[in-house]
Amino acid sequence: MANVPVHEWTLLEAARKVREKEISSRELTGAILARIEALDPKVHAYITVLPEAAAAQAAACDEEQAKGTLRGPFHGVPIGLKDIFCTRGVRTTCGSRILRDFLPPYDAWVAEKVLGAGAVLLGKHNMDEFAMGSSTETSFFGPTRNPWDVSRIPGGSSGGTAAAVAAAMCFAGVGTDTGGSIRQPASLCGVVGVKPTYGRVSRYGMIAFASSLDQGGPIARTVADAASLLGVIAGYDRRDSTSHDLPVPDYLAAVERPVEGLRVGLPKEYYEGDGLSPDVRAAVEKALNALTDQGAIVVEVSLPHTSFALSTYYLVAPAEASSNLARYDGVRYGHRAEGASGLIEMMSRTRAEGFGDEVKRRIMIGTYALSAGYYDAFYGKAQKVRTLIRDDFLKAFESADVLLTPTAPTPAFRLGEKTGDPLTMYLSDIYTIPCNLAGIPGISVPCGFSTEGLPIGAQLLSKPFREETLFTAAGAIERALPLRRVAPLEG
Repeated sequence: MANVPVHEWTLLEAARKVREKEISSRELTGAILARIEALDPKVHAYITVLPEAAAAQAAACDEEQAKGTLRGPFHGVPIGLKDIFCTRGVRTTCGSRILRDFLPPYDAWVAEKVLGAGAVLLGKHNMDEFAMGSSTETSFFGPTRNPWDVSRIPGGSSGGTAAAVAAAMCFAGVGTDTGGSIRQPASLCGVVGVKPTYGRVSRYGMIAFASSLDQGGPIARTVADAASLLGVIAGYDRRDSTSHDLPVPDYLAAVERPVEGLRVGLPKEYYEGDGLSPDVRAAVEKALNALTDQGAIVVEVSLPHTSFALSTYYLVAPAEASSNLARYDGVRYGHRAEGASGLIEMMSRTRAEGFGDEVKRRIMIGTYALSAGYYDAFYGKAQKVRTLIRDDFLKAFESADVLLTPTAPTPAFRLGEKTGDPLTMYLSDIYTIPCNLAGIPGISVPCGFSTEGLPIGAQLLSKPFREETLFTAAGAIERALPLRRVAPLEG
């Protein structure tokens, strides 16, 4: 690895080199900060960069190590976080004007765990406003660009995190996934993204979009890096009532396990219709061949209620968003409109000024779905269909250990291509949304490139709390299909 540039090291390689004193945390952090300075004007993966704080953290890590102390597995390694996780004293905006100057007084669970593992926080990654979007174009701070082709979107809503990892402007990051917001940008940026089982990672301090769907998870350049990062952020947190009190397995050990005899289900509904790009179909077939060549067994399964997933999601998620975003009223924190003549006008103007178009659209849809006379017809019925979708998955897992599907229907599209057509934009998440509705875990692993040289990912899904199975299957695909993970982008 002597000839590999510092920024191309994996998370685990960087951690080992710091631990073995081949490089100091100061040097490592300085190299990545220099890369951010050179490349981020093109990509805009960060909302907030913390050069002084990161340098101070790195120096502290080196001093502790000189005294024989290591904080954890990522001691001295620079990592970034999606700007949806509260960080004490560090601006946390959620990509919105309404929180442009918000300084949280506490750390989110994810921030606690990452910093407790010894990582150096480089900054906060750009995102669709309040995680509402599939392209990171709804951010108040401007869009993020895909480092493989800066004329294209990186996916969303965790597009900033995926782009930062793909451009080697951090060794890994943590994003959030409500309907595919980790897996879809991971696919479009050629990296690994994991959506854990609902309740596997605490949502404490993670700014809410749709509380029954949101889940934090890792984005990294390799399956092993993602497994090690999930091992740090997973666990029980009494401050989150939806957190599950279950032991955290050794995810990293699962990556190297053989897949011989593993039953791989192919849901027929995911491969029907003409919306699936031929490039994506061919790449996912290569992923399937990678598994079968190593002894996995293919079984056909059916998820009959898949066609209702998109409409179900766009009732459940906006309804919960409508409730969660009611707190942004200009009274307690965040942006407040000036010159209002009374409380009602102040609240109305604050929300009109503070929220972008996509957030307003979803609040209105959600408020309508929850209104008197419509609750049972819309939100109530959507929750019943959601149960049917979950039951479909549980039945499929009776004959399959994992399901293999495309992550996104197409490679990355061009900036601005779908902003005028929300429905077409929503279809970008058609393969990822059912996973969130069912509360099961999913992973996107790179499996090829399009004819235009754009990354493509394959999605693997498994039973609740069986992330180990995902890492085993994804690891097998990664070993069989060694692909470039750092975008060829220069400053």
